[in-house]
Amino acid sequence: MNSLDKQRQRQETGMTISQNWHEKAGVLIEALPYMRRYAGCSVLVKFGGHAMGEQEYVNAFAADMMLLRQVGTRPIIVHGGGPQIGKMLEKLNIETNFVNGLRVTDEATISVVEMVLAGAINKSLVASINAAGGCAVGLSGKDGNLITATKLTSQSENDGQAIDLGFVGKPETVNTAVIDALMGAEMIPVVAPIGLGIDGHTYNINADTAAGALAGAIGATRLLMLTDVAGVKGADGNVISHLTVSEARALIKDGTVNGGMIPKVETCIDAVETGAEAAVILDGRAPHAVLVELFTEHGIGTLITQD
Repeated sequence: MNSLDKQRQRQETGMTISQNWHEKAGVLIEALPYMRRYAGCSVLVKFGGHAMGEQEYVNAFAADMMLLRQVGTRPIIVHGGGPQIGKMLEKLNIETNFVNGLRVTDEATISVVEMVLAGAINKSLVASINAAGGCAVGLSGKDGNLITATKLTSQSENDGQAIDLGFVGKPETVNTAVIDALMGAEMIPVVAPIGLGIDGHTYNINADTAAGALAGAIGATRLLMLTDVAGVKGADGNVISHLTVSEARALIKDGTVNGGMIPKVETCIDAVETGAEAAVILDGRAPHAVLVELFTEHGIGTLITQD
């Protein structure tokens, strides 16, 4: 390659780099109105699933949470950990059973659930956010009486009889004082879905349910339910971008929304009806899903709002 060819190559490379930076600047300009829209607003993110076991994914999520906080949005995270709990129970040779998707939780199991959720998973996620430059604090629903729970029972699909699920609970009351204090200090609360029962027992709470209850109690601008599907699909198989509460209920009633999507939609409905401005069901596996949803014109997933 002669000197003239090298000069041309450098010029072309410089033009490509310049173009890339201009494109990135354009993205920031597009996002700016939405950053202003959510500045000072509370956004509750439910994070969970098998991806929590992949550190690369966790690191990317942590960086997104840090960016939210950096531009003035106030994120709160509620995380799950079902797969990790299952692995630990298997290691300890503790048998586990499910009824209607809920883990039957005896005394031995609840100890493991609390250890994994409020211990290993919670602290690992906190560490990842802090390593990304944030200031996250881990807690469970037991801390500061954040979530008071009552015992949950389930009905058999066969005979409709009530089944004792053990130490499985549902939120009864939510005391947001500790969350308010942390957010007021510009910290990111990371909540494990463990609650203290009015009977003094520790209860395992479904992470989706805990996230919905907390989002309603704090009046979150958005509840973001990160799942492994693109959103709520209509009868034609396409994702529905927006649903009102009435429309969402109608889709459940006619069977369009079915299976595991039903409790997620019901959680969003409950959150919106108890104080959240809106809820979104979106694919958390998509790169920077939270940022795309909040800071772009159309977002992704299914937005659920009041009628």
